[in-house]
Amino acid sequence: MLWGVWGALTEFPEKWVSPPFPATLGYVVWSLTMIPVSLFVLWRNKWKVDIRLRSILYGSAVGFSGASGQLILFWVLTRGPAYIIFPIICLSPAVTILLSATLLRERARRFATLGILLSMPAILLLALQEPASSPVHGYLWLVLSIVIFLLWGMQAYFMKSSAGTISSENLFLYMAITGLVLSPIALWMTNFSVPINWGLKGAPLTAVIQSLNAWGCLLFVFAVRFGKAIIVVPMINGLFPVITIILSLLLYHTVPTRLNLFGILLAMVAIVLMAVDEARGDIAASLG
Repeated sequence: MLWGVWGALTEFPEKWVSPPFPATLGYVVWSLTMIPVSLFVLWRNKWKVDIRLRSILYGSAVGFSGASGQLILFWVLTRGPAYIIFPIICLSPAVTILLSATLLRERARRFATLGILLSMPAILLLALQEPASSPVHGYLWLVLSIVIFLLWGMQAYFMKSSAGTISSENLFLYMAITGLVLSPIALWMTNFSVPINWGLKGAPLTAVIQSLNAWGCLLFVFAVRFGKAIIVVPMINGLFPVITIILSLLLYHTVPTRLNLFGILLAMVAIVLMAVDEARGDIAASLG
């Protein structure tokens, strides 16, 4: 729910406020909202910080794959529609399942494999635009959306494979640190020569919206650690875009094309197949 509302609102300060609050500065605000959440998890962990090299490497891998995808996302949302971008991104469980099956020797069940195969045409259908009616020009936003799709799929894999090495609290701490490390890049990308909204609809509104993302990240880490990542990841990625799509259509009065709509439905089917089949297999294995 947190990520679903965040997904629908995150482009608001950039696209619907005049003057706008640049997406690159939105990334900086997001990285700052991770600080209070990090302080909370440190307090929860009795202020213990894991500084072993293996833990730092795992934490950095999770953090950079997530934060770099986040940085790209803020730019992509200024060039493409959220109701198409987020369904593409939420297909990232396909990457997680493939990596888990090949590197961790986990078995992808029959319907989960079908879901992975369906995700590919779904991406293509989501990318199609009608030139006469669509405000979107070019396909760089599509390429970068697929890059985020790969990065976030890898992040979930790293998060899962590091379970025996680093605690959830320290993992989130390193995620926050890497987010802050990339902030100078976001500042460098910002065009300060244009009008920027420094009022309440700028940084303060962005902070409220991005806080939803920060707390959602924390819950995601704990959900992966206490549950099964191969179930949790497809489930979360299948649920939050539904909220994003519905809210985006209501708030911005945007109607997807028939092919886009079919792509959205195909993406949802792919995610449900991955989630349900892996969940069924895990439950059967537990009972057996």
